[in-house]
Amino acid sequence: MAWIQKNEHRLAALADPDKLLPEDVPQWWEKASRWQAGVVLVGGSFLYRRPVGPLVEALKKHVPVPVILFPGDYAQLDGRADAVLFLSLLSGRNPEYLAGQQVKAAPFIRQSGLDVIPTAYLLVDGGRVTTVQYVTQSLPLPADKPGLITATALAGQYMGMRAVYLEAGSGAVRPVPTGVVEQVSRAVDIPVIVGGGIRSISRVHQYFEAGAAWVVVGHVLED
Repeated sequence: MAWIQKNEHRLAALADPDKLLPEDVPQWWEKASRWQAGVVLVGGSFLYRRPVGPLVEALKKHVPVPVILFPGDYAQLDGRADAVLFLSLLSGRNPEYLAGQQVKAAPFIRQSGLDVIPTAYLLVDGGRVTTVQYVTQSLPLPADKPGLITATALAGQYMGMRAVYLEAGSGAVRPVPTGVVEQVSRAVDIPVIVGGGIRSISRVHQYFEAGAAWVVVGHVLED
């Protein structure tokens, strides 16, 4: 099943198992519904304290949209989700996050039957050191180098990825520049996902106009 299309516009609500308790899902979804969320991503935290399973179970019970895993680690997988973003950190050079975590995750994914969305994961400098940058020990792509970001996204497409995720990081001071999203969207034939530091509906619409298929919000729902 094609969970994400190039020309669609969907807001993705990020549910972090470190911050969202299963019993709080109904109240959280009420907020996400006001943002007209069309998909839920579960994960986004590379240093989590709680297992992801109970949260996925609660989301599947209370949320009427697809629940897709956004794992920072192969242990953050659960077969009750609808699909998984199978991320490869192409912006970095740490082999553990280019292919190592993927090898560890592959047997579970095959056994679980989860749908897989191979995704080129690109960190873009958001003005602060993010958790993902710290954990992966990889530098983000400079936000003022759209050519480099676009070339990396194209490399992901030519490697067979089905989506590109431009990530400024949780709580980024500066979200991914709209111009970068527009240039990448024009260059690649696969859907573009954008996340990190997005705090307003107007920014969401700017990304959609720039060509993003999914725009991910998290902090505004937690607040």
